Parts: sequence; C-alpha cells; structure tokens
Amino acid sequence: MKVLRKKVLAAAALSAAMLFSIAGSAASQAGTADDPAVLAADRDFEQAIVKSDAAAMGKLLDSDFQWIHANGKIESRAQVLARMAELARRGEVIVDAGYPFAGKTDTRRHDYGQAAVAQTDADRNHVLRVWVKRPAGWRALVYQEVQSLDAPPKMTPSAGKECQNPCKSVPYTPKTETQRAVIEAYRGLETSAMTHDAADWDAHTGEEFVAASSYSDRLLDKPTRMAELKRANMAGLAPTPLASATLFEFGDAVVMRSRHVPDQGKPLEVTRVWVKRDGKWVEVASYQTAVQGGAS
Repeated sequence: MKVLRKKVLAAAALSAAMLFSIAGSAASQAGTADDPAVLAADRDFEQAIVKSDAAAMGKLLDSDFQWIHANGKIESRAQVLARMAELARRGEVIVDAGYPFAGKTDTRRHDYGQAAVAQTDADRNHVLRVWVKRPAGWRALVYQEVQSLDAPPKMTPSAGKECQNPCKSVPYTPKTETQRAVIEAYRGLETSAMTHDAADWDAHTGEEFVAASSYSDRLLDKPTRMAELKRANMAGLAPTPLASATLFEFGDAVVMRSRHVPDQGKPLEVTRVWVKRDGKWVEVASYQTAVQGGAS
C-alpha cells in the first residue's frame, strides 16, 4: 500500500519537488539576496508545506497571491491554504522516495528593494517565486511553475503577422503614470521581438533577464534570447495577444500578471517583473505557462 501511494502521488509531485529544491540550493545562493528576511520567508514557506501548517503559510501569502501550476491551473491564497494537508502528503512522498531533483537544482535571487525574485531550475522544471514587501513584512505574490519541452518546439503561439495586440495597442487602461510607462515599455519590447530587432530588445531588458515558457525547450537568458532574435528564431517565445492584466507597483519594481490568447496554441498565464533603471522600465523576468485542458 505504501509503495502504491508513493507511485500515485509522485506522478503529480512537480510542485512539491520544486518546493524542496529551494532548501537544497538556498545556502549556496544566500549571498545574492540583499535582504536576509527574503531568504527566511522562502525557508518558512517550505517548512509550512512540510508541516502542513496553514497558520504559518497564511502569514506568508499576500492577499493577491496566486499559485500557477505547470498545467496552467491557478489557485488563490484561500485555495492553497485549504489544501495544506495535501501539499504536505506530496512533500512526504518526495522525501521518502528520494526525488530525482536532489542536488541538481540551481537558484538565482534578485532583490529589487520592495520586491524580490527567486528562480529555481531543475532539469526541464522551472519555478518563479515573487516576494513583495508589505508593511507587515515580506509576502509571496506569485509562485509559478513552467515545464519546458523535451525537444525544440514545432510551433510557437503568436499574435499573428500584424501583431496589432500587443505591439500597437493592448486592452488595458493604466491606472497610474507608472503603469502607463510599464505598458509602453511592454509594447516596445514585444514590437522589437516581433521585428527581430535584437538591439532594441536589448534596451528593453535587464542584464539578468530570464524567460521560461511551456512552448520552449530551454531557459532563455539574455544572450541566448538575443542570439535567437538575430537568427529570426523565436525559440518558442513570441508576442501573444493580451487578454487581461493586473499590475502591482512596488517602488521601482512592477509585477505584471497577465493572460494571453494566441492565434494558435493554448492560452498562457504569464508573470513579468519590470524594474526601473536610469529612468526607464526594463523587463527582468518572464514566465509563461500554457493552460492545459480543464485548467483555469
């Protein structure tokens, strides 16, 4: 019975596996985070899962928190807290079974003042964790999973040849001057990608830029992405029509959560992080998860 239980639960254990990868790599990456409170929050997040401690987890999740699973399913703060026991069981199975990601993870951390980003990679599995600074302390705003393809993509979702949306206009009305500037930067970034203008795309992104997509077979850092654009190869990552968006402002950082419906392929749940540098907004992270059948 115990062996059967392990096999059944392990088949759906991507979330827990990536959660436990945080602990395996945090020590070696601690020096890259300016605020030790962010590292403490990350560790407390993991321990809350292990112990099925909904009370502890509740103190770490922002009221606007979203968990975006690798299949595109979205869970709110309330939904995550309601299934803490299940998360703990899945974590226990992974630990007992000796999951295959042990010792093979890589985590990058970036502190942007009132927002911080942690990115964990294990083989084809990628997780973005976005922490934001509230009056009461650091809170998790996004936990997003992306699973890369095991081979180069056969198709790339896109906005079509004209790229009306998002290159020329988007169905989003900015509420502040900061949001207006970020949306303008977003449209400029997508236009440069659509026209394969690597130099202009370079100007719209930070040096630490990383993108992960369900439609790509690789994690795209800035040099890799620029090389692909110069070859007119989207590598599975292309502008897609914006359906809806929510922007969160944290000083010189903005978190943009959005849903996209391409002209071909499945809808995408996307999280982007923007940072203001030298008076202009640049994108530093883009995680795009395809919505599979039944996920919402």
